[in-house]
Amino acid sequence: MNTISKIFLRREAGIFVMIVLFCLAVGAFKPQFLTLQSLRIVLLLVPLILIGAMGQMLVLVARHVDLSIGSTLGFSAMVVGMMFKYYPEIWWPLGFLVAIGVGAGLGLFNGFLITLFRLPAIIVTLGTLNLYRGLTYIISNAKQIDRQYVPSELKAMSQTSPIFGIPWIIFMIIAIALLTYWFAMHTRVGRQIFALGSNPVAAQLRGINVSKITLLVFALSGALAGLAGIMYASRWGFVNPSNTGSGFEFQVIAAVVIGGVSINGGVGTVLGTVLGVLLLGCVSSALPLLGIPGTTQNAIYGAVIIIALLIDRGVRQRAIKTISAKA
Repeated sequence: MNTISKIFLRREAGIFVMIVLFCLAVGAFKPQFLTLQSLRIVLLLVPLILIGAMGQMLVLVARHVDLSIGSTLGFSAMVVGMMFKYYPEIWWPLGFLVAIGVGAGLGLFNGFLITLFRLPAIIVTLGTLNLYRGLTYIISNAKQIDRQYVPSELKAMSQTSPIFGIPWIIFMIIAIALLTYWFAMHTRVGRQIFALGSNPVAAQLRGINVSKITLLVFALSGALAGLAGIMYASRWGFVNPSNTGSGFEFQVIAAVVIGGVSINGGVGTVLGTVLGVLLLGCVSSALPLLGIPGTTQNAIYGAVIIIALLIDRGVRQRAIKTISAKA
């Protein structure tokens, strides 16, 4: 089998083909979809999802799931928004440290409950999804942080930059994706995460500290959700306790499983995750053009997750059959 054939057998190649075919199909009905302005809209839709997806990818690879990232995003954004509102003289870049720190703390709390009490991650994070959302209402007194309280420098990060006018947030997500790739593929801890997801029992027998790895992936997921929180304030200019981050977990999980990350752990790539996010961004951008109401987006995300899971199951079964045939 030559190199080109191997490339086209990879899951990432299939996702890329899906993106191209989808864009061409939508462009046939709505030619304006295939314009630079439409590309800009897609690129501004995906940054927050991509930031969250990098953390969710590591959690899923470790054979867990984090359903609380949307609420973590909302809580972190609200904490930073209130800081800017009540302490307007504060140096605005400190907001990044606060948001990341708050998110990491919430993620560690998830990991602590999972490791200490040996509870399923899906149950723990389903509970903290509601807990963190409730805390967001409590600390904000159910009041929105309005646009005038968000620093203009922060809002500008999602609008432009001196480099060809490309928003800083685009460069940020490129850096995050590259750092995640390096961490996952070229560090010892990254390899341990994959080993844990592939076979938790064997990983423990090989001396991998399962509890520490679990705490780490949830802390990273929370930290990245916190970063997405402050970038939400940058992108939209406000923080609302009811809808900031609402449904974010479904978008992220849909993008990650589309990108080929297995819910059974041990399998996933940064490139596949990035392509999954781009495909989801294209779908979200196309819906208004096609006259499909935004209220149907969650239904579409749910359908996409189910289809991706069926594809993942098919790929796994084919791999098992291939291994059995060779044996």
